[in-house]
Amino acid sequence: MTQLYNEISTALQAGKQQAVADLVAQAIAEKLPAQDILDHGLLAGMEIISDQFQKNEVYVPEVLVAARAMNAGSALLKPHLAEAGATPVGKVLIGTVKGDLHDIGKNLVRLMLEGKGLEVIDLGVDVAPEAFLAAYQEHKPQAIALSALLTTTMQEMKNVINLFTESGVRQAVIIMVGGAPISESFREAIGADIYTPDAASAATACKAAILARK
Repeated sequence: MTQLYNEISTALQAGKQQAVADLVAQAIAEKLPAQDILDHGLLAGMEIISDQFQKNEVYVPEVLVAARAMNAGSALLKPHLAEAGATPVGKVLIGTVKGDLHDIGKNLVRLMLEGKGLEVIDLGVDVAPEAFLAAYQEHKPQAIALSALLTTTMQEMKNVINLFTESGVRQAVIIMVGGAPISESFREAIGADIYTPDAASAATACKAAILARK
């Protein structure tokens, strides 16, 4: 049983999409618990990729192919997880702020968050503060991740925080900021909760913050 989980993890790390799908299907056929397949197979493999990415042992292309393999396995598992009443660790809303059309960094963070067992709602790019607030009110995530690559759009992060404060929901949600021009001092200046310099550490910090609030 443990061997099958290891095989899923290993195939995922190698980015072998079909092999992951086949192994997950085998695990389902063998009536292994869906949550265990997710935790000990898919997420275990993604965790290793995430750690390697942080140490510069693998790079963005490897992360992307591993994520595609994970998605192939997750798609098969989803109905079984729902049936078992499994719930994700937490929910995160992510988007690139208004006026900014860059999404590579955001997409990488999303993959890392999903690799930590978090449900991610991706609002895409050029997202206005009002759209973040409307999505927050609809989905009630524990955290919001704001991305910006342009110095000219950094201020939109502050605008999002201001709107959440005015709406009385700021204290209810963890707000993360990231992107090339963002720094710890900028995070502090605008009143965000978390800044990290890379996608893998962003996902680690986000999960830790969500769990700390439970």
